[in-house]
Amino acid sequence: QMELVESGGGSVQAGGSLKLSCVASGTIAGYHLAWFRQAPGKEREGVAMIASDETATYADSVKGRFTISKDDAKNTLYLQMNSLRPEDTGVYYCAADWRPNRGLSQYLYFNWGQGIQVTVSS
Repeated sequence: QMELVESGGGSVQAGGSLKLSCVASGTIAGYHLAWFRQAPGKEREGVAMIASDETATYADSVKGRFTISKDDAKNTLYLQMNSLRPEDTGVYYCAADWRPNRGLSQYLYFNWGQGIQVTVSS
């Protein structure tokens, strides 16, 4: 099982930026990787994913504002978040899976980080 550790969360005002990182305990080459978030009282939702072929997919709510990327040499996944809004507030999780199916459903991912808080104030 792969361990994932997120960092880079925090508090920011609306319109600001944050960059999340997720370091994996093993190689991420060949894995589909994703970021999810969960706001209080809401279900976990997929934010962005990057497939093993580096194809990226985004939730409509973050398109044009968030960018997902990875560095295979560093076994690290990133999420650059710009133009943040209060509705982006939540706990952000990174996830990884080796199986062929790809997408933004949480049920497609076996490995999960512990989550990190992002708070955007208005």
